[in-house]
Amino acid sequence: MMKLIGAAFMTVMLALFAVSSPQAQTAPQSVTVFDNVRIFDGTALTAPMNVLVQGNQIIRISAEPISTVEAATRIAGGGRTLMPGLIDAHWHTFMVRPSMALASTAPFTFITLLAGAEAEATLMRGFTSVRDLGGPSFGLKSAIDRGVVTGPRIWPSGAMISQTGGHGDFRMLSEIPATPDTLSYPERVGMAAIVDSPDDARKRTREQLLQGASQIKLTVGGGVSSPYGPLDTVQLSVDEIRAAVEAAANWGTYVTAHAYTSEAVRNAIEAGVKVIDHGQLVDEETAKLMAETGTWWSLQPFLDDGNANVQPDAARQASSAAVRAGTDNAYRLARKYGIKVAFGTDILFDAARAARQGSQLATMTRWYTPAEVLKMATADNAALLALSDRRNPYPGTLGVVEVGALADLLLVDGDPIADIELLSDPSKNLLVIMKDGRIVKNTLVEN
Repeated sequence: MMKLIGAAFMTVMLALFAVSSPQAQTAPQSVTVFDNVRIFDGTALTAPMNVLVQGNQIIRISAEPISTVEAATRIAGGGRTLMPGLIDAHWHTFMVRPSMALASTAPFTFITLLAGAEAEATLMRGFTSVRDLGGPSFGLKSAIDRGVVTGPRIWPSGAMISQTGGHGDFRMLSEIPATPDTLSYPERVGMAAIVDSPDDARKRTREQLLQGASQIKLTVGGGVSSPYGPLDTVQLSVDEIRAAVEAAANWGTYVTAHAYTSEAVRNAIEAGVKVIDHGQLVDEETAKLMAETGTWWSLQPFLDDGNANVQPDAARQASSAAVRAGTDNAYRLARKYGIKVAFGTDILFDAARAARQGSQLATMTRWYTPAEVLKMATADNAALLALSDRRNPYPGTLGVVEVGALADLLLVDGDPIADIELLSDPSKNLLVIMKDGRIVKNTLVEN
């Protein structure tokens, strides 16, 4: 009898899930027309054009006026710039707003609500997609996808996979030595997963994939904000990294690796990792290896400026200074060898700096032209997201304003190629924000 009741309960719950799912909804498709806009095409702005969006796709782009039979929302572009939504390739949805201490001590329901508030703020800054590189963002992603919470598309990694004493080991010293079969608090809530063998790495990778990870994040070297694991340390063996890479490949996706030093980066590449995050301390030979292997370089503009992550003690301040000192050289090497570069911010534990997400993008003109920066944060980052392949949660074309592409769009009050600082003040200069064909911000009066 209990089995029958249990089966009936599951049947009802599955039916309710199906009814509430976005795919099951049959609401009529919305129609939006952007009149008289200049489109950022990846290199320059076009002549004035008109753009038709139906449902969540761009259906037509025409120099001629577009008339619609359906009741359409019409947006008078007035010759302003229409560009793709921005993409942040290194984001931590759950680590932006709380302090490090609060993240470790507050009720996790509170941390989740902070993450939801930050997700909405992220979207309102024009970032319509983020690659989440560590944290329990699966539930928030589902809430955003179902329209319960407002936020960007999230490519989740789940828990960052680290070794004992590695960059992702957030345990208290009182929890050492580890008790067999007892997980620490950061592991239980899905912030991190500690592995010390290839079998461990394979199992924890599969656990993230089971929960919906679109890619896997490993920490294979020390970090700046690490409680342990100094910057110069090499973490996870090649065999451990390879076990995670193989498990991810079996699910049709890839591994991205946190690494700063040449040795850590080389180990990751040898094991089959497709993306290196950070890498500010690599030498020229390692940069050449990245180019030869087609490895992506997810770089962040870490500088000694107002956008720098503040470190709480002298040791981490010294590590941060070393990384910042290597940033110019990293971008120089990336340009010299034609390495595929992604833009990300990696903002941790500071909502005020997160509010300057667009300012970090503008900082990129230190090494690239404004048009190159805009392309990197749109079409190039979209190509990186597509590495998730069979685990891509949002199949379709992103990062461009083209017929057939998904309608993630920004209407900018001005020309961001001439003045990229416009994106540093999104509340003023982003007049319309559209994600997946839905207008989430519109400060213009509709026709």
